[in-house]
Formats: sequence, C-alpha cells, structure tokens
Amino acid sequence: MICVTLPGLAISSEEGQLIGRGLEGFHRAGRRVLSRCEVRVAGREPLAVQARMISADRARFVGTLRSSPQTGPDPDVIVERNRFADGTERITLHSAAARPLRLPVEIVLDTDLADLGAIASGNVGPALTASVHGSGLRWSCPACTASVTTEPPPSDALASAGLLRWELDLPPGGSRTIELRVRPDGAGPLRAVGRTATSPLAAARAEGDDPRITALFRTSIEDLQALLLRDPANPADTHLAAGAPWRCGLAPADALVAARMALPLGTGLAAGTLRILARTQLTGPGPQSGMIPGPRRDAGPHLPPQCTGTEATLLFPVLLAEARRWGLPDQETEELLPTAERCLAWLRATVGDGTYLHDPNPGGSVRCETQAHAHRAALLGADLLQACGREGGAALREWAQTLRTAFREHFWIEDRGGGRPAAARAPDGSLVPHLGAAAVHLLDTGLLGGGEAAPGLLDKVRTEHLARLLGSPAMDSGWGLRGLDARETGFNPFGHRAGAVRTQETALAVAGLAAAGYEKEAGSLLRGVLTAAETFAHRLPEMYAGEGRTEGSAPLPHPAACRPAATAAAAGVLLLTTLAGIRPDVPAGTVTLRPLRSAPLGEIGLMGLRVAGAPFSVRVGRLGLAMVEEAADGLQLGV
Repeated sequence: MICVTLPGLAISSEEGQLIGRGLEGFHRAGRRVLSRCEVRVAGREPLAVQARMISADRARFVGTLRSSPQTGPDPDVIVERNRFADGTERITLHSAAARPLRLPVEIVLDTDLADLGAIASGNVGPALTASVHGSGLRWSCPACTASVTTEPPPSDALASAGLLRWELDLPPGGSRTIELRVRPDGAGPLRAVGRTATSPLAAARAEGDDPRITALFRTSIEDLQALLLRDPANPADTHLAAGAPWRCGLAPADALVAARMALPLGTGLAAGTLRILARTQLTGPGPQSGMIPGPRRDAGPHLPPQCTGTEATLLFPVLLAEARRWGLPDQETEELLPTAERCLAWLRATVGDGTYLHDPNPGGSVRCETQAHAHRAALLGADLLQACGREGGAALREWAQTLRTAFREHFWIEDRGGGRPAAARAPDGSLVPHLGAAAVHLLDTGLLGGGEAAPGLLDKVRTEHLARLLGSPAMDSGWGLRGLDARETGFNPFGHRAGAVRTQETALAVAGLAAAGYEKEAGSLLRGVLTAAETFAHRLPEMYAGEGRTEGSAPLPHPAACRPAATAAAAGVLLLTTLAGIRPDVPAGTVTLRPLRSAPLGEIGLMGLRVAGAPFSVRVGRLGLAMVEEAADGLQLGV
C-alpha cells in the first residue's frame, strides 16, 4: 500500500504496523526517514481488521482489542491509524466501553535512514540509535538527520529502545488522538503540487452505467496529482515523476507520454513538461544536436535495448502540436516552437538521404515502433510548422510519404493468415518476425487540423489485419494487451517487454483501434483492463502479468511494477475519454466527437474536462450518441 505526495512516500503492509520489512516506512526524497512504527495498547498489538487506501496520499488501518478479559468476547477499543505520504500519522483510540478507561500506549520507532536504492538491492545497514529530541526522537547518519515529533508530547521516552509512552484517559464513548510527524531536519511540510490552486490538472469527474468508470477516473486523476513535481529551478513548471516507489524522478519519454494522454485535463501539464525538457535539449555541433536525452531501456528478448531519448525527441513536437489543438495559448506555442524545430531538424539530419530512422548505435536495427514515432512526428510537426508560418513542413511531408511507401513494402511479413508487421529490420536486412505490443504504435497516428487522424504507415487492409491480431486470444489476455504474442518464443507472462500487460500500450491500443473503427477489439481490451483495475482497487499499475483470464481468476501483480505510475494513471484518463472520441481543433474553433457507437460501457458522462482553457463536459448515451453539455464560448461542434 503506497501513499504518494512526492517527494514523500509511505509504504505499508495491510497489517498497518511498520516493522521495516522490505520497503516499509516513510520515505522522503529517496531516503527512508522512518522504518519502524509499532503501536501497542495495554501491552498488546491491536488485531488488524481492515486496511484500505482512502486517497492517493492516505491509507487507513483499523484494529481492535479488548481492554479487559472480564468484559466478554467483544472488543471495546478501536484503534484507527491514518497514514499520510507527507510524513504524518494520526493514531486515534475510540472507546466503546461502558466505563472510563486508562490505557497505556507505547509506540516503538526506528530507522536506518537508508537510500531507496540500497533498500531495493538489499544493502541496508543496521538500525540507528535514537536520541531524545523535544517531544520525540532524532536519528543521525553522515548523509541525513531525521526526527519524529508528537502531539501530545509523550509522558516518557526511552531513546535506546526508540520507545515513546502515553497514559490516555478515555471516557465512555470517547476518543483520544496521538499525531506523529516525521521528516528530515530542516525540511518543512510537504505541499503537494496537485493539491494547490495552481495545479495543472483539472479536477474532472466521470459517471456512467458502469460504477467502475467513476472509481477509475477519480483514482487516475488522484494518482497523477500525487506524482506531480516542480522543476527546482523554475517552480512554475511541473512534470510527472515516472512512478512510485522505484522511479520518483523525471523520465523524459514517460513524462511526455503521460502528459499527452492527460491532455483532456488541460494543457498546463504538457506546457510545463515541454518547457522542462526544452532546457535539457542538446545543442551545438554533432549528430546528437537537437535530441532530448534519455536513458536506454530494455526491449525484451528479441531486440537490443533502445534509446528513450529518440522516443522523447520524436514525442516533443507531437505533444506540442496536439496541445495546441487542445488550446495551448499561441504565446506558449511560439515559446516552445524553436525546440520542436530542432527536434525535427535532428530527425531529418539523422535520416539523411535514407528512408528509415535507425537505432543510434552503429549498425543499429530499424524498429517498427521508431518508424511509427518518426512518421507521426513528421506529419504533426509539418502541420505545426505550417500553422505557425514556419518553413520545413513540405520536406517533412515528402519524407513521411517516402517512409509510408517503403514501410508497406519492407515491413510486412506475409503468411497464410494474412501476415503481420515485423518488429524490426536487423542490420543485415532480415526481419525480426515476432508480434508484440509495440505494434500498437502503428495505430497511434495523432490528430491534424479539423480533428482528422494523420495517415498511418499501414494501408486499410493491413490495419484491419493488425486489429484482428491484437484482438486475438494470443494478444488479448482478457485483462489487457500482452507485450508479446503468447505463441512466440521467449514469451513470459511476467516479462515486462515479453508478455506482461503494460497499461500504457493497452490504452494506446484501445484508442488506436477505436479511431480506426475496430470497436469490437477496442471494447474487449477496454473491458478487460477495467476488470483488472478492480483487482488493483482502481489504481492501475504500470504492468501486470499477462496470464490468460479464466473464470474466477484475477490478474497477478508484477513485483517490479510502479504503482502508481504516470503512464498508467494517464492511461485511465485516455481509456475513458476515448469512449467520447473528443477531437478538438481550438485554433479553428471546433471540437469533433466520434464516440464508440457500440457504447461498450453503456452511458458515460465526463464533466470538468478542459478544452480551450475552459470546462468541457460531454455525455455519450447507450446508443453511442454524444452530446456536449458544457464548452468554451465560441467553440463550435465540428462535423
């Protein structure tokens, strides 16, 4: 159970007691500031009866005990613990006894002040010895000093054992609360970006015939708010951390993907993310000039690791172009346009006189998904340049046309079943034939003016065949889209690029299939991931096992998955807004709706979205007909 208000985390088991096992404890800025917090009342641990997440940053634990064996079998003291990601815990004792109670309460505290990476790798040192500090305890190591303060102050403290004691008087039906506050010395209270008046995300909501719609949409937005971070050098700019607990920093490609999927909540997150990454762009001479740097990422058993910097560089102009369609002000577009131009110049310079965009390593392969990213960047980038009166759009469109023609000839593997797209072309020209979730990027074409989808790399016949492949039992696990066809060599249901269901790619598949008109396949994947979300209390992890769904089964969690994760939370927004098919073109003053006619979840209403900087609400009925209920003044419904 992970409570998040970055840079704060509180990680707990369902028992509620913190005993320092694994990642348990309060963390701040990548360091565990408290690993142990055990409560005993009258010398006994409360019996845990419930643990649940109340919101993204708060978990509630309830335990019971009998104050005296002579009172009968019923518990008469309820111990409620509310644990917050900001380093606060409130422990409340409620009395149901018919007589006044005087209860001794002991809290045992401890910490190792370990770095999160050291905890994850099992390299944690011994617990530190505490010293009494004001109304609590303090621990020190060369890298950090942290303290716990309490309200009310304890009646007794034993530093060597990390023990604080109280004697609490409870009248019949009465309650008493002890509040603990833990933080590194010198650190003030956390102010979550997503909960401030300047949050870049709209407080939208959803409702519908299926009650899971409301829960998934609310939880997705809460998780996005919890993962927001400010740029230290430019606090007005915010971005999403990749995920908790493992990846609480900036991952350029993930941040751009999540901001793009979250555009229905406003363009503020996209603008902040673009400005932050624009400051990291490589300039000067050399082949990398114009790139947004990013780390390498494992690509599964069939391909070498890939450069996420390539993906981020291609996503930058795409996000800027689509944010402009959703209502990014012209001034902000003009500010970011030079960075997008340098990204597109890097693309053209890297391709050179060739046709394909190769991996950056010498003799690198030509990946299917990279060509899809590059083709989309060229078309949306050309559209952006033309709209802003800049040159270069014609050359990008010409190259995109050349790429489409070559791709359709060189990247399709024919077989008796109709064929499939190759995953890549090896340096020797041979095709890598396995089918994986990366193929969904061929369906993600992006929006041009008038709400029209850009042309794709596949023709209509092959797009239809890809849709059938993605909807087959070998790819559709019943919980979402597998990362690798279950019949392929190397398939592993827990392989994060070799068979696990990745939430981001499933959402992109649903959106791409819906836009191409393949509602049956889109609806099946959508219903599957919505059912999986129930298992995870509607907080979708970045991935989970790709085992096939059977009657009475549930999706298996992946032990290395971030939860919450930026791309998974934003995927929840994309999955549900896809049902309405919102395609804005704010510069043209229009918004087009292309809802799923099959209405796979029945009626759905989306309220408080943002288009053109103003609230936007839409409702799709059970017959698949959409109606705008709220929109910016002057915004017209497109055809």
